[in-house]
Amino acid sequence: MRSRFGLLTVVALAVVALDQWTKWLALAHIPEHRSIPVVPGFFDLVNVRNRGAAFGFLNRSDIEWQFWLFLAATAAAVAAIVALVRGMRRTDRRLVLGLGLVLGGAVGNLVDRVRFRAVIDFLDFYVGSWHWPAFNVADMAICLGALLACLSLWRQPPEEGPRKGTQA
Repeated sequence: MRSRFGLLTVVALAVVALDQWTKWLALAHIPEHRSIPVVPGFFDLVNVRNRGAAFGFLNRSDIEWQFWLFLAATAAAVAAIVALVRGMRRTDRRLVLGLGLVLGGAVGNLVDRVRFRAVIDFLDFYVGSWHWPAFNVADMAICLGALLACLSLWRQPPEEGPRKGTQA
């Protein structure tokens, strides 16, 4: 069990460090609400604040309660991840890696919410007038981690023993 929590912790801390470092670079080098074209017509670096959640959900400056909602959601996610890792019968490194990515991303965005009451987003992909919502390293880690965790759970062999509704 110790190796599971070691892997979970190392991955989560690496994500938080990379996320905060890249956000620091964005804040230091990109004026707020400005963009720097990297691939014109497709990708810019930006410096924007998102008070909401994924895809700008609840991204409004006229409500304050979303901070507390996202704080509680992060705390619940951390508790669920720890419970999942603790309850594993055998170590599934791919699942622990995925959960570590999700944990690190959640904590990285939480650091921003506590510091700025908003999340710093700086990656902006678009085609013409269609923009994917701006995002950051923490968001990428959450998405990749969730995908990896889902794939790991999907690829797990069936458990041995009697099935529900059968006699042993």
